[in-house]
Amino acid sequence: MLSCPRLDDRVDLLATTRATLLDAAHVRLGGAAARHAPAVHRRAHRNGTFAPELDGAGPADADRWRAAFRLDLPTVTARLDAPGPAGGSTAKAVLRLGDGRSIETVRVPIGDRRESQCVSTQVGCGMACRFCETARMGLVRSLTAGEIVGQVVAARATLGWRPASIVFQGMGEPLDDADALIAALRALTDPNGLAFARDRLTVCTVGHVDGLRRLATLGWSRLGLSLSLTAADDGARRELVPIARRWPLAEVQRALIELRGRRNWQLGIHWCLLPGVNDRREDARKVAMFCAPLGRVMVHVIPYNPGSVPLTRPPTDTEVARFVGWLRDEGLPVRRRITKGRELMAACGQLATDSRRGR
Repeated sequence: MLSCPRLDDRVDLLATTRATLLDAAHVRLGGAAARHAPAVHRRAHRNGTFAPELDGAGPADADRWRAAFRLDLPTVTARLDAPGPAGGSTAKAVLRLGDGRSIETVRVPIGDRRESQCVSTQVGCGMACRFCETARMGLVRSLTAGEIVGQVVAARATLGWRPASIVFQGMGEPLDDADALIAALRALTDPNGLAFARDRLTVCTVGHVDGLRRLATLGWSRLGLSLSLTAADDGARRELVPIARRWPLAEVQRALIELRGRRNWQLGIHWCLLPGVNDRREDARKVAMFCAPLGRVMVHVIPYNPGSVPLTRPPTDTEVARFVGWLRDEGLPVRRRITKGRELMAACGQLATDSRRGR
Protein backbone atom coordinates (compact mmCIF):
# COMPACT_ATOMS: atom_id res chain seq x y z
CA MET A 1 0.00 0.00 0.00
CA LEU A 2 1.35 3.40 -0.96
CA SER A 3 1.35 6.03 1.75
CA CYS A 4 1.66 9.79 1.92
CA PRO A 5 5.24 11.06 1.87
CA ARG A 6 6.20 12.46 5.24
CA LEU A 7 6.61 16.21 4.91
CA ASP A 8 8.21 16.91 8.31
CA ASP A 9 8.07 15.72 11.89
CA ARG A 10 5.45 18.21 13.07
CA VAL A 11 2.20 16.77 14.45
CA ASP A 12 -0.81 17.18 12.15
CA LEU A 13 -3.51 18.89 14.25
CA LEU A 14 -6.36 17.40 12.21
CA ALA A 15 -5.16 13.87 12.95
CA THR A 16 -5.50 14.39 16.72
CA THR A 17 -8.16 14.16 19.37
CA ARG A 18 -8.16 16.61 22.23
CA ALA A 19 -6.47 14.02 24.45
CA THR A 20 -3.76 13.04 21.97
CA LEU A 21 -2.98 16.67 21.20
CA LEU A 22 -2.72 17.47 24.91
CA ASP A 23 -0.31 14.56 25.38
CA ALA A 24 1.78 15.63 22.39
CA ALA A 25 1.86 19.23 23.58
CA HIS A 26 3.09 18.19 27.02
CA VAL A 27 5.92 16.18 25.43
CA ARG A 28 6.93 18.79 22.85
CA LEU A 29 6.15 22.08 24.60
CA GLY A 30 5.95 21.45 28.34
CA GLY A 31 3.10 22.07 30.73
CA ALA A 32 2.83 25.87 30.42
CA ALA A 33 2.32 25.95 26.67
CA ALA A 34 0.33 22.71 26.64
CA ARG A 35 -2.54 24.33 28.53
CA HIS A 36 -3.61 25.94 25.24
CA ALA A 37 -4.07 22.54 23.57
CA PRO A 38 -7.88 22.23 23.99
CA ALA A 39 -8.47 25.64 22.44
CA VAL A 40 -5.96 25.07 19.64
CA HIS A 41 -7.60 21.72 18.87
CA ARG A 42 -11.12 23.18 18.86
CA ARG A 43 -10.18 26.06 16.54
CA ALA A 44 -8.33 23.78 14.11
CA HIS A 45 -11.16 21.27 13.79
CA ARG A 46 -14.14 23.62 13.86
CA ASN A 47 -12.75 26.64 12.01
CA GLY A 48 -9.84 25.25 10.02
CA THR A 49 -7.39 27.74 11.51
CA PHE A 50 -4.21 27.46 13.56
CA ALA A 51 -3.66 30.60 15.62
CA PRO A 52 -2.23 29.84 19.08
CA GLU A 53 -1.96 33.55 19.87
CA LEU A 54 -5.77 33.81 19.66
CA ASP A 55 -6.03 31.02 22.20
CA GLY A 56 -3.97 32.79 24.85
CA ALA A 57 -0.43 31.83 23.85
CA GLY A 58 2.18 34.57 23.99
CA PRO A 59 4.44 35.23 20.97
CA ALA A 60 7.18 32.86 22.12
CA ASP A 61 4.77 30.02 22.90
CA ALA A 62 2.90 30.60 19.62
CA ASP A 63 6.18 30.20 17.73
CA ARG A 64 6.90 26.98 19.62
CA TRP A 65 3.44 25.67 18.73
CA ARG A 66 4.04 26.34 15.03
CA ALA A 67 7.44 24.67 15.18
CA ALA A 68 5.96 21.49 16.65
CA PHE A 69 2.52 21.29 15.03
CA ARG A 70 0.94 21.99 11.65
CA LEU A 71 -2.43 22.48 10.00
CA ASP A 72 -2.48 21.64 6.29
CA LEU A 73 -5.99 22.08 4.93
CA PRO A 74 -6.56 20.78 1.41
CA THR A 75 -7.26 23.58 -1.06
CA VAL A 76 -10.58 23.73 -2.89
CA THR A 77 -9.67 24.07 -6.58
CA ALA A 78 -13.10 23.51 -8.14
CA ARG A 79 -16.74 23.20 -7.16
CA LEU A 80 -19.63 21.94 -9.28
CA ASP A 81 -23.32 22.06 -8.34
CA ALA A 82 -26.37 20.27 -9.70
CA PRO A 83 -29.76 21.62 -8.49
CA GLY A 84 -32.03 18.93 -7.11
CA PRO A 85 -35.67 18.65 -6.04
CA ALA A 86 -37.05 21.02 -3.42
CA GLY A 87 -33.98 23.25 -3.70
CA GLY A 88 -31.52 20.60 -2.52
CA SER A 89 -28.38 20.40 -4.61
CA THR A 90 -25.62 17.87 -5.03
CA ALA A 91 -22.19 19.47 -5.06
CA LYS A 92 -18.75 18.09 -5.84
CA ALA A 93 -15.52 19.73 -4.72
CA VAL A 94 -12.04 18.97 -6.03
CA LEU A 95 -9.39 19.35 -3.33
CA ARG A 96 -5.64 19.70 -3.82
CA LEU A 97 -3.46 18.06 -1.18
CA GLY A 98 -0.09 19.24 0.09
CA ASP A 99 1.86 17.15 -2.44
CA GLY A 100 -0.17 18.45 -5.39
CA ARG A 101 -2.39 15.35 -5.73
CA SER A 102 -6.14 15.87 -6.01
CA ILE A 103 -9.16 14.12 -4.53
CA GLU A 104 -12.91 14.65 -4.72
CA THR A 105 -15.58 15.00 -2.05
CA VAL A 106 -19.34 15.27 -2.55
CA ARG A 107 -22.20 16.89 -0.65
CA VAL A 108 -25.52 15.08 -1.03
CA PRO A 109 -28.91 16.37 0.19
CA ILE A 110 -30.71 13.80 2.36
CA GLY A 111 -34.00 15.55 3.07
CA ASP A 112 -35.25 17.80 5.85
CA ARG A 113 -32.66 20.39 4.83
CA ARG A 114 -29.90 18.03 5.90
CA GLU A 115 -26.90 16.92 3.94
CA SER A 116 -24.33 14.17 3.96
CA GLN A 117 -20.70 14.43 2.87
CA CYS A 118 -19.00 11.64 0.97
CA VAL A 119 -15.25 11.69 1.68
CA SER A 120 -12.27 9.98 0.08
CA THR A 121 -9.65 7.86 1.84
CA GLN A 122 -7.20 7.38 -1.04
CA VAL A 123 -5.98 9.07 -4.19
CA GLY A 124 -7.36 6.54 -6.65
CA CYS A 125 -8.12 2.97 -5.60
CA GLY A 126 -6.44 -0.41 -5.88
CA MET A 127 -9.58 -2.57 -5.79
CA ALA A 128 -10.09 -2.50 -9.61
CA CYS A 129 -13.89 -2.93 -9.48
CA ARG A 130 -15.06 -2.99 -13.09
CA PHE A 131 -18.11 -0.75 -12.54
CA CYS A 132 -16.19 2.08 -10.80
CA GLU A 133 -14.51 5.07 -12.42
CA THR A 134 -12.04 5.52 -9.56
CA ALA A 135 -10.64 2.07 -10.34
CA ARG A 136 -9.32 3.40 -13.64
CA MET A 137 -6.88 5.58 -11.70
CA GLY A 138 -5.30 2.70 -9.84
CA LEU A 139 -3.99 3.37 -6.36
CA VAL A 140 -1.80 6.46 -6.31
CA ARG A 141 -1.48 6.65 -2.52
CA SER A 142 -3.47 6.46 0.67
CA LEU A 143 -4.48 9.55 2.60
CA THR A 144 -3.32 10.43 6.09
CA ALA A 145 -5.84 10.78 8.91
CA GLY A 146 -5.40 14.54 8.73
CA GLU A 147 -6.15 14.57 5.00
CA ILE A 148 -9.32 12.55 5.57
CA VAL A 149 -10.56 14.85 8.34
CA GLY A 150 -9.31 17.84 6.33
CA GLN A 151 -11.95 17.25 3.65
CA VAL A 152 -14.70 17.85 6.20
CA VAL A 153 -12.93 20.81 7.80
CA ALA A 154 -12.05 22.46 4.47
CA ALA A 155 -15.57 22.05 3.08
CA ARG A 156 -16.95 23.53 6.29
CA ALA A 157 -14.54 26.46 6.41
CA THR A 158 -14.34 27.25 2.68
CA LEU A 159 -17.67 26.14 1.20
CA GLY A 160 -19.98 26.43 4.20
CA TRP A 161 -20.98 22.75 4.13
CA ARG A 162 -22.57 21.50 7.34
CA PRO A 163 -23.07 17.76 6.90
CA ALA A 164 -25.25 15.89 9.36
CA SER A 165 -23.44 12.67 8.49
CA ILE A 166 -20.24 11.45 6.88
CA VAL A 167 -19.98 8.54 4.46
CA PHE A 168 -16.58 7.02 3.64
CA GLN A 169 -17.58 6.16 0.10
CA GLY A 170 -15.52 8.54 -2.01
CA MET A 171 -12.31 7.69 -3.82
CA GLY A 172 -10.58 4.61 -2.45
CA GLU A 173 -11.34 1.57 -0.29
CA PRO A 174 -11.51 2.90 3.30
CA LEU A 175 -10.41 -0.37 4.92
CA ASP A 176 -7.33 -0.54 2.70
CA ASP A 177 -6.23 2.52 4.71
CA ALA A 178 -7.50 1.20 8.04
CA ASP A 179 -5.03 2.88 10.43
CA ALA A 180 -5.63 6.34 8.97
CA LEU A 181 -9.38 5.70 8.78
CA ILE A 182 -9.60 4.73 12.44
CA ALA A 183 -7.56 7.77 13.51
CA ALA A 184 -9.90 9.94 11.43
CA LEU A 185 -12.97 8.33 13.02
CA ARG A 186 -11.60 9.12 16.46
CA ALA A 187 -10.88 12.72 15.47
CA LEU A 188 -14.29 13.30 13.85
CA THR A 189 -16.16 12.00 16.91
CA ASP A 190 -14.11 13.94 19.45
CA PRO A 191 -16.50 16.17 21.49
CA ASN A 192 -13.94 18.99 21.48
CA GLY A 193 -13.87 19.02 17.67
CA LEU A 194 -16.63 18.34 15.14
CA ALA A 195 -18.34 15.96 17.59
CA PHE A 196 -20.06 13.63 15.12
CA ALA A 197 -22.08 10.88 16.77
CA ARG A 198 -20.77 7.43 15.85
CA ASP A 199 -24.03 6.48 14.16
CA ARG A 200 -23.59 9.48 11.85
CA LEU A 201 -20.48 7.93 10.32
CA THR A 202 -20.68 5.10 7.76
CA VAL A 203 -17.75 3.12 6.39
CA CYS A 204 -18.33 1.54 2.98
CA THR A 205 -16.22 -1.41 1.84
CA VAL A 206 -16.09 -3.88 -1.04
CA GLY A 207 -15.31 -6.66 1.44
CA HIS A 208 -11.80 -6.04 2.78
CA VAL A 209 -11.77 -8.76 5.43
CA ASP A 210 -8.54 -7.74 7.17
CA GLY A 211 -9.88 -4.20 7.41
CA LEU A 212 -13.22 -5.41 8.81
CA ARG A 213 -11.38 -7.28 11.54
CA ARG A 214 -9.27 -4.22 12.26
CA LEU A 215 -12.44 -2.11 12.45
CA ALA A 216 -13.91 -4.61 14.92
CA THR A 217 -11.13 -3.78 17.41
CA LEU A 218 -12.73 -0.36 17.88
CA GLY A 219 -15.74 -1.93 19.56
CA TRP A 220 -18.02 0.82 18.24
CA SER A 221 -21.43 -0.85 18.11
CA ARG A 222 -23.14 2.21 16.60
CA LEU A 223 -20.74 2.85 13.73
CA GLY A 224 -22.44 2.52 10.33
CA LEU A 225 -21.14 -0.04 7.85
CA SER A 226 -22.09 -0.88 4.27
CA LEU A 227 -20.87 -3.67 2.01
CA SER A 228 -20.69 -3.16 -1.74
CA LEU A 229 -21.87 -6.63 -2.77
CA THR A 230 -22.85 -6.29 -6.47
CA ALA A 231 -22.56 -10.05 -7.09
CA ALA A 232 -23.70 -12.71 -4.65
CA ASP A 233 -21.81 -15.72 -5.95
CA ASP A 234 -18.04 -16.05 -5.98
CA GLY A 235 -17.66 -16.62 -9.70
CA ALA A 236 -19.51 -13.49 -10.78
CA ARG A 237 -18.04 -11.45 -7.95
CA ARG A 238 -14.47 -12.30 -8.93
CA GLU A 239 -15.21 -10.83 -12.36
CA LEU A 240 -16.69 -7.59 -11.01
CA VAL A 241 -14.84 -7.14 -7.70
CA PRO A 242 -11.34 -8.62 -7.98
CA ILE A 243 -10.75 -8.50 -4.21
CA ALA A 244 -13.09 -11.52 -4.13
CA ARG A 245 -10.19 -13.59 -5.43
CA ARG A 246 -8.52 -12.99 -2.07
CA TRP A 247 -11.59 -13.11 0.17
CA PRO A 248 -14.56 -15.21 -1.00
CA LEU A 249 -18.06 -14.41 0.18
CA ALA A 250 -17.99 -16.95 3.01
CA GLU A 251 -15.03 -15.13 4.60
CA VAL A 252 -16.74 -11.77 4.16
CA GLN A 253 -19.85 -13.19 5.86
CA ARG A 254 -17.84 -14.45 8.82
CA ALA A 255 -16.11 -11.10 9.28
CA LEU A 256 -19.44 -9.25 9.18
CA ILE A 257 -20.99 -11.62 11.72
CA GLU A 258 -18.01 -11.15 14.05
CA LEU A 259 -18.26 -7.37 13.68
CA ARG A 260 -21.92 -7.12 14.71
CA GLY A 261 -21.86 -5.35 18.05
CA ARG A 262 -25.55 -5.18 18.99
CA ARG A 263 -28.73 -6.96 18.05
CA ASN A 264 -30.52 -4.08 16.30
CA TRP A 265 -27.46 -2.84 14.37
CA GLN A 266 -28.28 -2.59 10.67
CA LEU A 267 -25.79 -3.51 7.97
CA GLY A 268 -26.11 -1.81 4.61
CA ILE A 269 -25.85 -4.00 1.50
CA HIS A 270 -25.15 -2.01 -1.67
CA TRP A 271 -26.13 -3.53 -4.99
CA CYS A 272 -25.01 -1.59 -8.06
CA LEU A 273 -27.63 -2.68 -10.60
CA LEU A 274 -25.95 -3.50 -13.92
CA PRO A 275 -28.37 -4.36 -16.76
CA GLY A 276 -27.56 -7.70 -18.32
CA VAL A 277 -24.98 -8.44 -15.61
CA ASN A 278 -26.62 -8.77 -12.18
CA ASP A 279 -30.30 -7.94 -12.67
CA ARG A 280 -31.91 -11.41 -12.92
CA ARG A 281 -34.41 -12.97 -10.54
CA GLU A 282 -31.74 -15.50 -9.63
CA ASP A 283 -29.44 -12.64 -8.55
CA ALA A 284 -32.12 -11.38 -6.14
CA ARG A 285 -32.43 -14.89 -4.69
CA LYS A 286 -28.66 -15.09 -4.16
CA VAL A 287 -28.67 -11.72 -2.38
CA ALA A 288 -31.22 -13.10 0.07
CA MET A 289 -29.13 -16.23 0.64
CA PHE A 290 -26.03 -14.14 1.36
CA CYS A 291 -27.91 -11.88 3.79
CA ALA A 292 -29.71 -14.68 5.67
CA PRO A 293 -27.05 -15.22 8.40
CA LEU A 294 -26.18 -11.53 8.79
CA GLY A 295 -29.05 -10.35 10.99
CA ARG A 296 -30.66 -7.00 10.32
CA VAL A 297 -29.78 -5.59 6.89
CA MET A 298 -30.99 -2.93 4.47
CA VAL A 299 -30.37 -3.52 0.77
CA HIS A 300 -29.67 -0.34 -1.21
CA VAL A 301 -30.25 -0.77 -4.93
CA ILE A 302 -28.02 1.75 -6.73
CA PRO A 303 -28.63 2.26 -10.47
CA TYR A 304 -25.34 1.96 -12.36
CA ASN A 305 -23.74 5.32 -13.16
CA PRO A 306 -21.58 5.00 -16.29
CA GLY A 307 -18.04 6.37 -16.23
CA SER A 308 -15.71 7.27 -19.08
CA VAL A 309 -15.61 3.64 -20.28
CA PRO A 310 -19.07 2.21 -19.50
CA LEU A 311 -19.41 -1.43 -18.53
CA THR A 312 -23.06 -1.36 -19.55
CA ARG A 313 -25.91 1.15 -19.78
CA PRO A 314 -27.84 2.64 -16.83
CA PRO A 315 -30.91 0.60 -15.87
CA THR A 316 -34.35 1.95 -16.71
CA ASP A 317 -36.81 2.85 -13.97
CA THR A 318 -38.80 -0.27 -14.87
CA GLU A 319 -35.75 -2.49 -14.50
CA VAL A 320 -34.89 -0.99 -11.12
CA ALA A 321 -38.45 -1.36 -9.85
CA ARG A 322 -38.57 -4.97 -11.04
CA PHE A 323 -35.37 -5.91 -9.21
CA VAL A 324 -36.50 -4.08 -6.06
CA GLY A 325 -39.73 -6.08 -6.21
CA TRP A 326 -37.85 -9.37 -6.49
CA LEU A 327 -35.74 -8.51 -3.44
CA ARG A 328 -38.89 -7.70 -1.46
CA ASP A 329 -40.41 -10.99 -2.57
CA GLU A 330 -37.39 -12.63 -0.92
CA GLY A 331 -38.27 -10.89 2.34
CA LEU A 332 -35.51 -8.26 2.23
CA PRO A 333 -35.98 -4.62 3.26
CA VAL A 334 -34.95 -2.48 0.29
CA ARG A 335 -34.27 1.15 -0.55
CA ARG A 336 -33.95 2.37 -4.07
CA ARG A 337 -31.25 5.00 -4.33
CA ILE A 338 -32.22 8.12 -6.26
CA THR A 339 -29.37 9.04 -8.60
CA LYS A 340 -27.85 12.39 -7.63
CA GLY A 341 -24.92 14.15 -9.26
CA ARG A 342 -24.56 11.95 -12.36
CA GLU A 343 -24.23 15.02 -14.58
CA LEU A 344 -21.29 16.18 -12.44
CA MET A 345 -19.59 12.78 -12.41
CA ALA A 346 -20.35 12.95 -8.69
CA ALA A 347 -22.64 9.94 -8.34
CA CYS A 348 -21.67 6.58 -6.82
CA GLY A 349 -18.81 5.01 -8.75
CA GLN A 350 -17.99 8.13 -10.76
CA LEU A 351 -15.31 9.90 -8.70
CA ALA A 352 -11.87 10.31 -10.26
CA THR A 353 -9.75 13.41 -10.61
CA ASP A 354 -9.78 14.61 -14.20
CA SER A 355 -6.00 14.63 -14.60
CA ARG A 356 -5.88 10.89 -13.85
CA ARG A 357 -8.95 9.60 -15.69
CA GLY A 358 -8.27 6.75 -18.05
CA ARG A 359 -4.76 6.00 -16.76
